Amino acid sequence: MERQMIIRIDKDLKQRLDRLARQEGKTTSQMVRELIQDYVKNRDIASYLDGLWERIGQKLKERGVRPADVSAAIKEARKRAR
Repeated sequence: MERQMIIRIDKDLKQRLDRLARQEGKTTSQMVRELIQDYVKNRDIASYLDGLWERIGQKLKERGVRPADVSAAIKEARKRAR
């Protein structure tokens, strides 16, 4: 469920944001949502790590690496580390 958020910004800043949004074919609300999403994404380490693991998993899958192969590699690395 989406929630409404009310913010107060300087009149000049609002006009500049409106102009930029129009130039990009977006509403001001769309621009603000995207900016907030990017801000949170760039500062939320857990989301970053989740995305990183997803990308690693996809790369391994593309190369034909199976979960059993990963488990075997981890066991082997742990043996060597002892």
